[in-house]
Amino acid sequence: MLGYFAQMSDAKTQITEVDPTGFVEAIEHKGKREDAKVLDAMFRKATGEEPKMWGPTIIGYGTYNTTYASGRDVTWMRAGFSPRKAKHSIYLMGGYCDDMSAKRRDEQLTKLGKHLRGKSCLYINKLADVDLKVLAEMIAEDWATMKRKYPE
Repeated sequence: MLGYFAQMSDAKTQITEVDPTGFVEAIEHKGKREDAKVLDAMFRKATGEEPKMWGPTIIGYGTYNTTYASGRDVTWMRAGFSPRKAKHSIYLMGGYCDDMSAKRRDEQLTKLGKHLRGKSCLYINKLADVDLKVLAEMIAEDWATMKRKYPE
């Protein structure tokens, strides 16, 4: 996981001044744009946070600070997503940094629907492929885990 986050701290993934709503409205593919609006609403409801753009394509909610074993300090979003052309990338950090949450996440993934997993990402082609209730639960539980593990 260290390698993944180390890549995430370079300049292109810092918070930008780009308006997330404008970014979503500019998504060319109507289906991806509509899915992004649904995802944004889900994340806003679960987190209570206003989104910020991280780099050119990631919509993030909240931040946390962590220090790697190497001593490197990193600030990253607590949760977020990127409405990419091929698949939505959904960043849910809690299930990757907490064993208890990871076990619950594995249970939820069996009920989610069509998806792929990355190191700390969930890839979904379109929201119609998944159970939105399960996804909303995952986002909310992940947020709670991150708040517990990384209190402000």
